[in-house]
Amino acid sequence: MSTTVKNIFGVAAAVVVLLGFNLAIDNESVTLSDSAAIDKVESAENKPVASLKDFNDAIVDIAENTNPSVVTITTKRVEEVRVINPFSQFFGNPRGDGETRERVQRGLGSGVIVSEEGYILTNNHVIEQADEIQVRLFDGNQVDAELIGTDPQTDIAVLRIDVDNPPAVQIGNSDELKVGSFVLAIGSPLSENLAHTVSFGIVSAKGRNIGLIQNRQEQWVGYEDFIQTDAAINPGNSGGALIDISGELVGINSAIASRSGGNDGIGFTIPINLAKRIMNDLIDDGEVSRGYLGMYMAGEVDQTMARGLGLGDIRGIMVGRVEEDGPADKAGLQEKDIIVSLNGEKVKDWASFRTRIAAFKPGDEIALGIIRNEANMTLEVTLGIRPQEQTASVTPQNKEEMDERLGFTVRELTSEIRSQLNIENETKGVVVLEVREGSNAYERGLRSQDIITEVGRTSIDSASDFYEQLEEIESDVVLLTVKRNDLEQYIAFEI
Repeated sequence: MSTTVKNIFGVAAAVVVLLGFNLAIDNESVTLSDSAAIDKVESAENKPVASLKDFNDAIVDIAENTNPSVVTITTKRVEEVRVINPFSQFFGNPRGDGETRERVQRGLGSGVIVSEEGYILTNNHVIEQADEIQVRLFDGNQVDAELIGTDPQTDIAVLRIDVDNPPAVQIGNSDELKVGSFVLAIGSPLSENLAHTVSFGIVSAKGRNIGLIQNRQEQWVGYEDFIQTDAAINPGNSGGALIDISGELVGINSAIASRSGGNDGIGFTIPINLAKRIMNDLIDDGEVSRGYLGMYMAGEVDQTMARGLGLGDIRGIMVGRVEEDGPADKAGLQEKDIIVSLNGEKVKDWASFRTRIAAFKPGDEIALGIIRNEANMTLEVTLGIRPQEQTASVTPQNKEEMDERLGFTVRELTSEIRSQLNIENETKGVVVLEVREGSNAYERGLRSQDIITEVGRTSIDSASDFYEQLEEIESDVVLLTVKRNDLEQYIAFEI
């Protein structure tokens, strides 16, 4: 048999294996579709792939069976804007205060029906700040959607629709997905008229952390573990489905890297295992619980640092400050330890390490492989509960009004912010975010990243304390005690 013929048979055999590969995932808190609830792709089970036409027919079957599970999401947000008539001063309104009008903003995205109860997975950025959310199904029917919950730090949102027999997709296992695997991306790119567009490609890479999910104003960084694909993804595809060759959902399409604003063959998808874990937390508890280690990184150990430490060819992260009485401290982790593995898997960098820790739940036990004084050790750590950010007691409307009067906003001193700004645990207060130039606070010297420790002469521990103390001030002057570069100073300004 010639080499060419052997190669052809080899490719055909490989395709047969891919098409016949199915994974069983145990149902958790919601009823996810299984082989009894959804028609399997016929060609994936019964048809041998002996030609390119058979392979084409298999892809067509997958698209036809999964497309009805993908929905188009439209959002509506109404906000009030002040419109000033430049000629008002000549017609009885010398101050020119203007009038308030409503402005309607509309958004477009995609979603995937993932359970028989009508739960839909999509991106947080698709429905963020929306006043109304509607879902258009494959048959053209449009229904209102209920927002179950969101997790901005993974860009996941969960909706629910009340319809009979929603066409739920079968859930796959993204951990088993391989680089080079064939995938389909389904969504509504660019406009509603292009709903249920299907594109074809491969998995280009896994475990991508590109710094996409973050909020610079509030100074937090999200958790990323993207699947990269070259299947065409465009604006509007966000929240859509990434389907593997078995006709199973393996990811929620989220973003693209592009110089043109359109598809350049670099798309990023949230793995379904991560999305499902977040969804179950939001459905069961109304919030997401993440494992907490209680340590800060002192640096990533790359090839150069490893040589400098005399440790040969290793990779990992060096431990910085360890929080007193935290999970890491209780397990015996020390400053300057080098973490080289997590549950037997190598640690590559800080971003992927913190994402893997956050994927565990409080109470889960993990094994950290470390190097201490050139000796290898293993520490068993029981993860704790991640400190929750306290919520200000003032209502959102009052808070926004207060922020407008102040000319700046504040945020809790979370562990991430303490690490970024190198703030000691003993320091209590709130961090200043953006300060509006031209505001009295800015003119008097307040700047972003200042730490406010007192309002008036009263110490504060949280954003709740900050706003409560402001409400108790009877004069029109605010006195703040501020720490900047470990130096304490007072700033007073009028509001």
